Amino acid sequence: MLERFLQQTHFTSQEDFIKNFKVNVPENFNFGYDVVDAWAAEDPGKQALLWTNDQGACIHFSYADLKKYTDQTASYFQSLGIGRGDKVMLILKRRYEFWFSIIALHKLGAVVIPATHLLTKKDIIYRCHAATIKMIVAAGETVITTHISDALPDCPSVEKVVSVGPEIPEGYEDFHKGITDAAPFVRPELVNTNDDISLMYFTSGTTGEPKMVAHDFTYPLGHIVTGSFWHNLHPDSLHLTIADTGWGKAVWGKLYGQMIAGATVFVYDHEKFTPADILQKIHDYKITSLCAPPTIYRFLIREDLSKYDLSSLEYCTTAGEALNYSVYETFYKITGIRLMEGFGQTETTLTLATFPWMEPKPGSMGVPNPQYDIDLIKPDGRRAEDGEQGQIVVRTDKGKPLGLFKEYYRAPELTADAWHDGIYYTGDVAWRDEDGYYWFVGRADDVIKSSGYRIGPFEVESALMTHPAVVECAITGVPDEIRGQVVKATIILAKDYKDKADEKLVKELQDHVKKVTAPYKYPRVIEFVDELPKTISGKIRRVEIRQKDNQ
Repeated sequence: MLERFLQQTHFTSQEDFIKNFKVNVPENFNFGYDVVDAWAAEDPGKQALLWTNDQGACIHFSYADLKKYTDQTASYFQSLGIGRGDKVMLILKRRYEFWFSIIALHKLGAVVIPATHLLTKKDIIYRCHAATIKMIVAAGETVITTHISDALPDCPSVEKVVSVGPEIPEGYEDFHKGITDAAPFVRPELVNTNDDISLMYFTSGTTGEPKMVAHDFTYPLGHIVTGSFWHNLHPDSLHLTIADTGWGKAVWGKLYGQMIAGATVFVYDHEKFTPADILQKIHDYKITSLCAPPTIYRFLIREDLSKYDLSSLEYCTTAGEALNYSVYETFYKITGIRLMEGFGQTETTLTLATFPWMEPKPGSMGVPNPQYDIDLIKPDGRRAEDGEQGQIVVRTDKGKPLGLFKEYYRAPELTADAWHDGIYYTGDVAWRDEDGYYWFVGRADDVIKSSGYRIGPFEVESALMTHPAVVECAITGVPDEIRGQVVKATIILAKDYKDKADEKLVKELQDHVKKVTAPYKYPRVIEFVDELPKTISGKIRRVEIRQKDNQ
């Protein structure tokens, strides 16, 4: 399959990758037809999806199966009035119907809006109005359908609501009956152009209302690098990315790049994350490739790994936060596998990564993906030198890179604010070392300016998290007459330390940070709390902490 899109499919060095990586983009590319159906024609028995759940179910889907079910789903959605450009929201957790639905909607030229099952009535109303959503497809669970039903009177654009079960509430269409009874699918004459919107995500809204990030139909091709050259997948790979389908990480790790590479996508549909269950799945199904945030690896290495046969694992990747060296080292000692980091945004595909031919530097995001012209720009507009902090930007003066978003939908002023004069500003601050590796500092809005120093919250948070007393923390700046700002740590304590929240523990934590990172970065102010303000996706709203401190 790679040969359909790449002139060269194997690389031996970063220089080779930069020089020779090029994607051939077909006219009117459509992932449903040009990847899924192409695999079904080329190798119909090849396993596309291996779906399991925490109730013991296990279903194998070949590419022939996936073509059959996505065609049935597309025909069914057509009968409900869905066609090119219509917006459909999917609230499907890790149900296999997510794969049926998203691929079917691609085949119709519709716009897919994946969403988390954690949405409240207010969130659903906001999304339906913002995007003019025409249909919602959801898991039939009371906790989900109640919020949808409560929202519907205030969502006039929604014409149909579909449940995949087990419950089919009154007024909801029955997904499985619908696809079973569907007429033979007839492909529309013109499904899409490359420039049409195919996928939209609502950002997590750490500083304001969620924005609608719109991607065009070529976006899946941007994930060739994700699947083949970061996850390092091949046609015999069985890959598990730990992510809910409501978040962008799902299409990063459970769909596009993996299927283009010919790997089998492994899905574990579970209600509660349990490290032992993940290890058991690797053991039982001989999973070869794993991608998860560093926090997940922190939990995994706390288990007795000798109880599991992990010898099938060939390659492991991580993203979402900086990787602590101790986690890297412990995992490497136990498994012999180096954790390879990567970085990107909802607005992009993988932009920075540690690739197979590179030596990883734990904590570094790696080097630029050759699809993107990455640079660092300082607040005064000049290019940051090695060792200097700057905002990560993508230069687009030579054209829009494959994988970069199309726009913030219906928000031209927000698009122009982030993307102007041939530069897309990511809002993330990093520095680059002499070897060209990038190191994350924090969001531009979150960087603390204290006594002439620029301090990123990420590094201080990572240092604090290595202390056993700290379960979770957020680093912010608070105003200070002398220093401008000082570092504040808002901390949730571990159960064993709840009754020790005194000045002695404050001093211990401050000294710990001074030892782990540069002494000037230690938190001069520490507050112990029971919870941190977060977005619906679980990201900490540091802006809320700052607002409270500035009152």
